[in-house]
Amino acid sequence: MDKRRVPYGHQTITKDDIDTVIEVLKSDFLTQGPKLGEFEKLVAAYHNAKYGVAFSNGTAALHGAYFATGMCAGDEIITSPITFVATSNAAIYCGARPVFADINLDTNCIDPEEIEKKISLNTKAITPVSLAGYPVDLKRIRAIADNMEKKCYVIHDAAHAIGSRRKGTFGLEYADMAILSFHPVKHIATGEGGMVLTNNEDLYDKLKLFRSHGIVRSYEGLMDDREQEPWYYEMVSLGFNYRLTDIQAALGISQFKRIQENLVQRNELAKEYGEAFEHNSAVILPPQIGFDILNDPLAPNIHSYHLYTLRLSNPQKRLEFYHYLHNHGILAQIHYIPVHWHPFYRETFGYKIGDYPKAEEYYASEISIPMYHNMKAEDKQYIIDIINNYKDR
Repeated sequence: MDKRRVPYGHQTITKDDIDTVIEVLKSDFLTQGPKLGEFEKLVAAYHNAKYGVAFSNGTAALHGAYFATGMCAGDEIITSPITFVATSNAAIYCGARPVFADINLDTNCIDPEEIEKKISLNTKAITPVSLAGYPVDLKRIRAIADNMEKKCYVIHDAAHAIGSRRKGTFGLEYADMAILSFHPVKHIATGEGGMVLTNNEDLYDKLKLFRSHGIVRSYEGLMDDREQEPWYYEMVSLGFNYRLTDIQAALGISQFKRIQENLVQRNELAKEYGEAFEHNSAVILPPQIGFDILNDPLAPNIHSYHLYTLRLSNPQKRLEFYHYLHNHGILAQIHYIPVHWHPFYRETFGYKIGDYPKAEEYYASEISIPMYHNMKAEDKQYIIDIINNYKDR
């Protein structure tokens, strides 16, 4: 049997990446230096955002986004049950209650019609997730939020969806904020890392404050009106140390130079998978919005393909299929166990199995196969051959 091991996701580190990091290691600033701002401006500009605030990881970015809304006890967020637990956990950190809305099985993303059923006067934010990189319909969700009697924020969890586009836009004219993740299995790897993008200056200021202990370097009226002391700082709110280092930011800058190549390669792989599995009755292909990016870097619709999420036609075969792939060195993964199934959510909020049937139907059959740029051609063909051989079992 072939002894190769192909992970479901993997970073690519080049000599330029290494040289860039070494340059920072030899500089005066390992953290709180110039590379952080350079990275933030680069990522923000690419997504047509006025501001970017980098965080130590994607979960911290979510926490910062919820904090910036003024979220507190008594508030609720609405999000998808098919996501990593951080999407809702970070709202709980602020005292809010997570409320889930079921998914649409055509997109595997949160269903706007289900959001309308769950929204209430307690809803502080709607946090749609662009699962696997498929761009969620932010315009429609913005319309639901704007129909509320009070301000309801839209926070796009785009941890999977760097560079995604729907009808020509990443969507920050509809979302108040968007969060990105730079974990190694994502498109851009900084080790750990995340970022919040926004066009709102007030939110930007709150995000920066929250990221660095709630400290400002100027007088905020707590001291007398004597001349500003150059060493002075004040803590004006309870913040966290969620800073990204210059070492990580430099790696992110170097990685980001290849973002378009990364997106194109992922779409090329997704297209090849789709053509290879089109007639395989054992699997159901993931949603896609076309592959125009292969001919046009500014294509109006772009699926980022952080994941390639197959579903089994016979969910009862999912575990067998999982072991079949792993036994052949294809390290498939499942994304995700529904959040409301986890013991903490069941015991704390009273959720139970059966609450969100479409999310549970999706979970019962989903399996993510390897998807990353710079995959070796022989590994790609191996994956296709192994999966297509399964239909005859």
